[in-house]
Amino acid sequence: MRSSAATVILRTLFGLAFLVFGMNKFLHFIPNPQEPPAAMDFFGALFRTGYFLPLLAATEIVSGALLLSGIFAPFALVLIAPVIVNIFMFHVFLAPSGLPMAVIFVALELALAWQYRWAYAPMFSRNRAEAIGTPFAADASV
Repeated sequence: MRSSAATVILRTLFGLAFLVFGMNKFLHFIPNPQEPPAAMDFFGALFRTGYFLPLLAATEIVSGALLLSGIFAPFALVLIAPVIVNIFMFHVFLAPSGLPMAVIFVALELALAWQYRWAYAPMFSRNRAEAIGTPFAADASV
């Protein structure tokens, strides 16, 4: 399916942001802003797990690369959705100064998900054959 120019631009900006911020978690080329104490406690807890920040960075890098390439973009949007929810909630409850950027990320996620709604339609269809578009899908067991 061919994407519009607006979709390609949004997908590229969104993918670039997550690729850069994900790589920054490993390479530290962008300094982190000073955060409120509660936010620092939260990051400290994530760091002490030993696995979560590398997992988060890898998720951002993979999603960003998929969005930039346009390959499996609907999957990349699903993969990055929980990260975006956490970014939004983090800024709502712990670091309100970053809330404008979090709102922009939510808006980009929703706009791109709407552009790729055809990819998600089968998940919300009652009729499996209609959703998948094959006569055999109705006979398949779950």
